[in-house]
Amino acid sequence: MNLWWKPKPTESICEINLRQQKRIQEVPLLYCAQRNRVRALKKLLLCKAINPLQTGVVGETALHLAVLHDNLESVKVLIERSPELVNMPMTSDLYKGQTALHIAVMRQNLAIAQELINNKADVYSARAVGTFFQPKPTSFYYGEHVLSFAACVGNAELVRLLLLHGADAQAKDSHGNTILHILTLQPNKMTACQMYDLIVNYHMEKYGLGLEELYNNDGLTPLKMAALEGNTVMFQHLVQKKRQLQWTFGPISCYLYDLTEIDTWEDPQSVLDLVVSGKKKEARQILDLSPVKELVNRKWQKFGRPYFWTLAALYIVYMIIVSLSCVNRPLKPRPDNITNPRDITLLVQKTLNESYVTSKDYLRLSGEIITVIGAFIILLLKIPDLFQIQEARFLTQAVQGGPFTLIILSYPCLVVVLLILRLTNTDGEVIPMSMLLVLGWCYVMYFARGFQMLGPFTIMIHKMIFGDLLRFCWLMVVVIFGFATAFYIIFQTEDSNQLGHFYDYSMSVFSTFELFLNVINSPTNYDVDLPYMFHIVYFTFTVIANLLMLNLLIAMMGDTHWRVAQDRDELWRAQVAAITVMLERKLPRCLWPRTGVCGTEFGLGDHWYLRVVVRKDLNQQKIRRYVEALKGQEGDHLDKQSHSLLKFGSTSSSTSKSNLPILVVTEVDTHEPPRTLQAPCRPLQEDTTSIHKTYLELPQKKELQSPNDVLSTAVRKGTSRGWRILRSVILHKLKVLQDISRNVEEEIHHV
Repeated sequence: MNLWWKPKPTESICEINLRQQKRIQEVPLLYCAQRNRVRALKKLLLCKAINPLQTGVVGETALHLAVLHDNLESVKVLIERSPELVNMPMTSDLYKGQTALHIAVMRQNLAIAQELINNKADVYSARAVGTFFQPKPTSFYYGEHVLSFAACVGNAELVRLLLLHGADAQAKDSHGNTILHILTLQPNKMTACQMYDLIVNYHMEKYGLGLEELYNNDGLTPLKMAALEGNTVMFQHLVQKKRQLQWTFGPISCYLYDLTEIDTWEDPQSVLDLVVSGKKKEARQILDLSPVKELVNRKWQKFGRPYFWTLAALYIVYMIIVSLSCVNRPLKPRPDNITNPRDITLLVQKTLNESYVTSKDYLRLSGEIITVIGAFIILLLKIPDLFQIQEARFLTQAVQGGPFTLIILSYPCLVVVLLILRLTNTDGEVIPMSMLLVLGWCYVMYFARGFQMLGPFTIMIHKMIFGDLLRFCWLMVVVIFGFATAFYIIFQTEDSNQLGHFYDYSMSVFSTFELFLNVINSPTNYDVDLPYMFHIVYFTFTVIANLLMLNLLIAMMGDTHWRVAQDRDELWRAQVAAITVMLERKLPRCLWPRTGVCGTEFGLGDHWYLRVVVRKDLNQQKIRRYVEALKGQEGDHLDKQSHSLLKFGSTSSSTSKSNLPILVVTEVDTHEPPRTLQAPCRPLQEDTTSIHKTYLELPQKKELQSPNDVLSTAVRKGTSRGWRILRSVILHKLKVLQDISRNVEEEIHHV
């Protein structure tokens, strides 16, 4: 029975593949195409009862299976007998639209791809749009077109072949991504950069048009998409392609970096905006690359930091005025008599007419006016930020401010509520007044982001509150309510005058909460006889609450502090970038001039550039030459070693009359476990039974080896071991020196 409220189960890929294999075993045509049974395949295709277009579970034809298993002979037979199979796509939802050419490109089988193209395979409009090819964590997103498949696998020959036969490099998939966008998403970043240059250069030479200015459905170019995904290799590669060398002298070079798509001046969706508002942690690494690093530093040093510190000073002065106005609020003695002994109220709120009489009242009135005006200014400035809160995850993004946006939006609302209560002579203004004071002073921590020493601590507090404390509070609530109920049941039959902390359930919950935080000691009267069950429950509560849970919270906070401290510099750069972008949006253009120089001064068009002077350490070049020299010596050494091994094997096979197994030289590595290396050839006769095996698989007897053989093997082992140890030590030292020199490299920027 199908129940409408239950979700329909989805079949996994593994289950589909199992049914697919079963179907292939049942259909002779598919089975022969998979197993490359060419003769049987020809007979089946000649039989009129066999439909050459029959498909499997996922809509695959015999040609799809033959291409998938690299069966070139079967492919030729199928194309010759049924040419319509060439462009026939799969029909299942999982692999919908995938053709045989897609599979051949994925298998990097150039021969089959050439055969399909020669038989009019579609290289222009064939698109694989199944769910398996969508950009999901569990899917396979190489784009939908054949050319994007070839570029993502990194096969330059296939890319050239497809381009020569009319593949469109400007084609977009269902998400609006071109092949350049898709390359920025690939994990093999170096290969992706090579394919990127190959396609861009080919298209530029043939059509004279650029592909890098095309946008996808999200309004992103390949450069912006690389920044959003945190692909530092691709981003740096694209930026360096556009930079212009202005001058160089020795180790010093001056470059002009194009700020198009990077600066926030004219682009509302620039690289800086995307990096600051991005969800991926890897995107913050873009802030450490040129010219983004120099651009942010320049803006922060010249405009951002002075303005931000000025705003911090003004806000602190404003909160002092608010606090003084609240502390000196109009109060008068209570007019009626106290009838309830638990009521300790002495002063009450004055009416509106009584509140503004003396000069002190008018001084307070000026502070209240400043409070209201400041609240409305804050509300007007922060209303645009409401549109950024599209999901609850925004509150956990510490780099953008997270909960500080919600705090500063709540503050003016409470001021408005307080104003209404004051004007209407309504009691209860102490509630919004106390809340706005707490929120207003908590927002001062937001300005700590402008100081490198205090900035990371605000992130620590944020992560501890929304991470550690939030999880801990759920456990604390369960423990408190459980033990509070137990305490209430234990003392339910006792005299409430003797046990005041547990006389009702609400008081029992509050007393248990105080016990949990060690605010009070055991709230019991030891002058009377207590139920024996109280001692058991109280001991259990003490162990769980005080010893276990509080120490668990301390350990969780310590771990959070350690994790944030590891990324201190990266988080500081992200905070500075977020503050800079925020100020640039809020302040008028007259207070924030554009950073950089116009390209018209250098004959580079109307683009704006940032001048960056780079000083490189010459030791890097020396170390690089040493490493290359060592690698070259290693190759020569291995060639000589293999040559001597070959000579030794041929000599032993010609002189030895007994069919003895040949020992294989074992190479010792200081970082990897021992492994065996086979000789480059087998100088053995057909009647010999010698095979290359390790000494572990086929041990040798000492009496069967001649002294010369044993000595030669030992010498070779010792030589290889000594050389590899020496080489590893030298390379390690050179790598350390290279890292140190890279860190010493200075980058100076000016405009």
